[in-house]
Amino acid sequence: MGLTYKDAGVDIDAGNELVNRIKGAVKSTHRDGVMSDIGGFSGLFELASHKYKNPILVSGTDGVGTKLKLAHQLQKHDTIGIDLVAMCVNDVIVQGAEPLFFLDYFATGKLEVEDSTAVVTGIAEGCKQAGAALIGGETAEMPGMYGADEYDLAGFCVGVTDKENLITGDNIKAGDVIIGMHSSGVHSNGFSLVNKLLEQKGLSLNDSFGDRTLGETLLTPTKIYVKAILEMIASHSIHGLCHVTGGGITENLPRVIPDNLYTEINLPNWKRLPIFDWIQQQGNIAQEEMLRVFNCGIGMLVVTQQSDADNILKACSNHNINADVVGEVKPGEGASHVIYT
Repeated sequence: MGLTYKDAGVDIDAGNELVNRIKGAVKSTHRDGVMSDIGGFSGLFELASHKYKNPILVSGTDGVGTKLKLAHQLQKHDTIGIDLVAMCVNDVIVQGAEPLFFLDYFATGKLEVEDSTAVVTGIAEGCKQAGAALIGGETAEMPGMYGADEYDLAGFCVGVTDKENLITGDNIKAGDVIIGMHSSGVHSNGFSLVNKLLEQKGLSLNDSFGDRTLGETLLTPTKIYVKAILEMIASHSIHGLCHVTGGGITENLPRVIPDNLYTEINLPNWKRLPIFDWIQQQGNIAQEEMLRVFNCGIGMLVVTQQSDADNILKACSNHNINADVVGEVKPGEGASHVIYT
């Protein structure tokens, strides 16, 4: 008998089994506008059903980075898909766009149906948290490109807003306040440094950390802020939004602040999670480095006028998100920058 695709390391039957297993999870994310089921060559979404006057499509793509190494090491695959969705939809909502649909790319050396099902089920859960439909994806089995027990993830999201409601940061002015929406943990940035720290110190992910293990704490999925922000946008004046990802507040906040303004962030205004203190102490990491690598407890920043601050904090509370006023926009010369006090 001649060679088969399975002999080369690609199991078509396993791929078909995965599709069958995830159909229910994918269907549970469907919303108005979805026109296709899983299994087609492309996903279809009808924009006209949403009655936008002057629709602007907003897209985002991202991955999970080296946080995946922890999921592989712990053999825990049920939440990493939430991270994947969060990294994309949190970027899209920054422009004021409601996420409509999501697609994923899953690449592995050998398709393990149980693990893959857990990953995609997590992606579906993230989509439900964001109100986005999971309308398609790609599973690629590539022996020799990845180890047999390894996989990589990428995601792609499309959202929409009316042109007049697009949030660009152009309306930010001196005197605006900055509200920090708390993170759930390290989210999905800075893990190359975390992994280096674990390696150098010989630390175990099974070590206890509070009432959980260190591994469980680090794998806490990224907070999805979409529904809380949509509530804010509907009723209040949002001048700017900033998703605090790689680069921390230091590198990300200036991306949305106009030139000739700067921001003052008051560090004592929020209590950062113990995991950040642990990382800083274990690695003897300078405060400046922490603030430009990690979110340090703030996953999303909202820039608004002073009179709307209390309403924004209430909207966060309505969605069980802790938040604090963490800073203010100030007049200044030159390019935008962040000063910590």
